[in-house]
Amino acid sequence: MSTGNEAPATWLSQDAHDRLQAELDEHIANRPAIAAEINARREEGDLRENGGYHAAREEQGKAEGRIRYLQELLRTAKVGEAPSADMVSPGMVVTIYFDDDADDTETFLLGSREIAATTDLTVYSPESALGKAILGGRPGQTCTYTAPSGADIKVTVVSFEPFSG
Repeated sequence: MSTGNEAPATWLSQDAHDRLQAELDEHIANRPAIAAEINARREEGDLRENGGYHAAREEQGKAEGRIRYLQELLRTAKVGEAPSADMVSPGMVVTIYFDDDADDTETFLLGSREIAATTDLTVYSPESALGKAILGGRPGQTCTYTAPSGADIKVTVVSFEPFSG
């Protein structure tokens, strides 16, 4: 039974999935090298004044954070083409226009930033202010959202279609 509270699925092309899996495998394979670097720096002496040790620890923290992020993304992502829908949803290429100016359009992919490397389209996250405003929208529907600058921006959905990657 769906509660409506679960996050929208992240759809990845097979190519994007494989690329992210390779990045994850590389980070995991690099763990022993980072640990060896930390041990080598630790043996240099006083840790309070050992910039190399602290830099190696910071690198380890960033790598571990990325590993956890990629593991969760790959665990929950759906591979393939997002199903077509009758409303704006993640995995869609969306065209909108701003304010009441039908000539001021923007076309972008609503999806994970991780697939940005696989397309020339601008990618907006479904969790972004714009993404949240247009989720569930239909052609002709107007939505307003607050930009990070604090300005209220009005957009109208022109069209959408599944991303073919």
